[in-house]
Amino acid sequence: MSDHNSFLDSSETRTDDEREAQLLERLREQVDHAQKNTEYFKDRLKGIDPSSLIDRKTICQIPVTRKNDLKAIQAKTPPFGGLTTAPVSSLARLFSSPGPIYEPQAADEDLWRFKRAMYAVGVRSGSLVYNTFSYHFTPAGFMADFGARALGCAVFPAGIGQTELQVQTIAEIRPDVYTGTPSFLKILLEKGRELGLDLSSLKRGIVGGEALLPSARQLFQEHNIDIKQTYATADVGLIAYETIPDDGLIIDEEALVEIVRPGSDDLVADGEVGEVVVTIFSKIYPLIRFGTGDLSMFIPGASNCGRTNRRLKGWMGRADQTTKVKGMFVHPEQVNAIIKRHQQIQYARLIVEHDASHNDVMTLQCESGAEGAELTAAIVSSVRDLTKLRGIVSYVPAGSIARDGKVIDDRRKYD
Repeated sequence: MSDHNSFLDSSETRTDDEREAQLLERLREQVDHAQKNTEYFKDRLKGIDPSSLIDRKTICQIPVTRKNDLKAIQAKTPPFGGLTTAPVSSLARLFSSPGPIYEPQAADEDLWRFKRAMYAVGVRSGSLVYNTFSYHFTPAGFMADFGARALGCAVFPAGIGQTELQVQTIAEIRPDVYTGTPSFLKILLEKGRELGLDLSSLKRGIVGGEALLPSARQLFQEHNIDIKQTYATADVGLIAYETIPDDGLIIDEEALVEIVRPGSDDLVADGEVGEVVVTIFSKIYPLIRFGTGDLSMFIPGASNCGRTNRRLKGWMGRADQTTKVKGMFVHPEQVNAIIKRHQQIQYARLIVEHDASHNDVMTLQCESGAEGAELTAAIVSSVRDLTKLRGIVSYVPAGSIARDGKVIDDRRKYD
């Protein structure tokens, strides 16, 4: 158990019941706010009574807005697709992520909430943070910058590139905190050793944007740098952060996080892999049930660090399993629609393979309490109606399909 100085505030040690009640109350307020103040959610949340959102199951009546759809949504009403509550002229900054997808930053709020993750790794007022996240186009640099400034730290806005100049700067200004990708820190340490420069002032850091591999963590430990990883996106900011290596990522107190079956609005069972869906409580950009497109799962139990919020296992792949069969796109949403048509299907997965003649073959593998020619014919008809393609149905024992987040399993080989 960590001592009391290890927590940014008391929200990190709330009971599960306290946290859930407070998150649900904030969700009801946010839905009401978004319905009244954004064009997009006025339509998206039509007919939803905020007071009906009383638990995780009732939240599922809210359709997920997925990251993959943002480009098309924003293109209809540039630049933000009616998702924001204020005009562009009132914003502090606009950012662009690959897509392009545009993100707003309000003048009076920290959308990204990086302070909590930085505090957890030991960053305190008086630290000098060497920030190598990019300040160009994407908000990554500002995410870490705002978190550090909120803790009373000075920031050197390094960005990326100019490796030799960067290590010379580190050796001269002696920062104690690094923020950026793990791969760039590795490059800096190697360049410092090559040039014979002392980078030993770096003692801790927050990394993100890519996986923190065990070999990289070992290298940083050899340099006496305590590195923890974060999970964040440009759209919703901090989602979860690490406190103990290989112990999962603790969900941020300012986010409501769910795991849903890819392509659906429905929650998966605890311990099952699914898509990470996040609601944030920004007044300027009230994203509600935002599908990140990332796969993960909840880890049972609480962290040994003393924080009581739930933990994510970390990034486990992408949820968008759209594939092309006989020239037609097949989406996870279509597979889920087939399942919902037939209550007898307990769980299913679409398998795409090549037959002996190298033709595409789709098989809907079903766990079902009932079988028979009539049900099979009905499911085959649904496959054809919803995908415009022919498919086969096969039945497997209950529980035999892995709960690994796969809705479509493309097994075709092209070599």
